[in-house]
Amino acid sequence: MRKIRLYIAMSLNGRIARADGRVDWLDAIPNPDGTDYGYATFYEEIDTTLQGYKTYQQLLSWGIPFPYSGKTNYVLTRKKEVENTEEVAFIREEPVAFLQKLKRQEGKDIWLVGGGEINTLLLNAGLIDELEIFVMPLILPEGIEVFGGIPKETNLTLIKTRAFSSGAVRLTYNVENTIA
Repeated sequence: MRKIRLYIAMSLNGRIARADGRVDWLDAIPNPDGTDYGYATFYEEIDTTLQGYKTYQQLLSWGIPFPYSGKTNYVLTRKKEVENTEEVAFIREEPVAFLQKLKRQEGKDIWLVGGGEINTLLLNAGLIDELEIFVMPLILPEGIEVFGGIPKETNLTLIKTRAFSSGAVRLTYNVENTIA
């Protein structure tokens, strides 16, 4: 069965973006080794991305080409007026049932890009299998939390850690309380 993997950077105090959705603070963190933090390897291990509508809109606001071309891309939304694009399919149906079916399909892993509300929805539904969290050496005074709303108590098992010269730390966990 495919895994849903949350691969995301956050500030030391658990923020994944500023209150307005910007992630400009990530560019301000020195990266003396020019590392990609394992992104290229991770990206080869997935064939599908999943994100919420607000995260998708923030991505579009960057004015760059769609970064996940060549992958199957889903955006969860309640909006009825949005239409699928060449790159993205908008999922309006009940997300838990849709993702349970998606996990059973053949393929590589699924990248849960975010944001905080979707992260909590899927965590609470027991659909996230692995967390790959990059704790960045920065505290943001306000912003979007990695798990917005009220996440349920969830047991995690640490798989590995890695510290980078930038001060970032990669924490990889298996999520123990998952359902298929």
